[in-house]
Amino acid sequence: MSDVLSQNEIDNLLSALNSGEFNPDENDAAEDRQVKEYDFARPSKFSKEHLRTLVFIFEHYARLLSTNLPVYLRKNVQVAVMHSEAATYQEFSNSLSNPVLLGVVNFAPLEGNIIMELATGLGYAIVDRMLGGDGQPLEKSREFTEIELTIIERIMVVCTNLLVEPWQGVQQLEPMLERIETNSQFAQFVTPNEMTSIITMNIKIGNVEGLMNVCIPYAVLEPVIDKVNTKYWYSTNQVKDDGVYREVLEDVLQKAKIPVRAIMGRSAISVNDFIHLQPGDIIKVNTRLEDELDVYVGNIKKFSAIPGAFEDSYAVKIKSIYREE
Repeated sequence: MSDVLSQNEIDNLLSALNSGEFNPDENDAAEDRQVKEYDFARPSKFSKEHLRTLVFIFEHYARLLSTNLPVYLRKNVQVAVMHSEAATYQEFSNSLSNPVLLGVVNFAPLEGNIIMELATGLGYAIVDRMLGGDGQPLEKSREFTEIELTIIERIMVVCTNLLVEPWQGVQQLEPMLERIETNSQFAQFVTPNEMTSIITMNIKIGNVEGLMNVCIPYAVLEPVIDKVNTKYWYSTNQVKDDGVYREVLEDVLQKAKIPVRAIMGRSAISVNDFIHLQPGDIIKVNTRLEDELDVYVGNIKKFSAIPGAFEDSYAVKIKSIYREE
């Protein structure tokens, strides 16, 4: 096309400009607008910032698992977040094998469910530990029995409840384990093309090691997706009032019980004399009746006191305080 307009084109352009059909500002904005390719078959809804924040959230979750699971399994448990990625649900479901352990978790009050996939080797190890074994997995994979699934469900409920604290900076959750599926075909609760974020964690129970994958559909996080960013997550996880925290800590410490003992006296006897002690024998101590006693709080000498009685019990009366340990 020629860069020089003909007289006829100039007249048509001026006519459109005078009638308001043509706005040169809108034309410039349209030319400056950048066009971005969009794949409708694989829409990228989770940004790198979202995935990075999910890693931070589940690192907190991993620490809670490492602290709480040993109480139930009576074995050292180490949990570490490996990575997070965005993938369609079809890609996630295609990577599952049978049998499989899928915990379907209701992410209330957010609408929808998430899936927690636990390696079958870890499932067998959990059952073995809960029944008193060493926590060894089976050499050959098989279907889980109803009793085994009930035992695993108890641990999965614990894992579900631990989701509350890491997510409270984004959304106050009330998660609930709805069911455990051992066949991936019965866990089709989102469309195959739905984008999901998959957080992979490595769990080590004693010498047994396996993966846990948490699959979160975009539709579940869509109402709070703006809060799933590093800046917001850090700002909400900072301590708002150090004074309140200190008061709570002091209140708890003041209720802690510590041992207090008064030393009436000390003596040393031979083993032979100790063996032949009889009722009525007298052991000579290194203190006199009018001497003050040392009172220990824990293993620290803190007070001096004189012996006495209170109602029907022996007692000591504090006379002075040792200010230096």
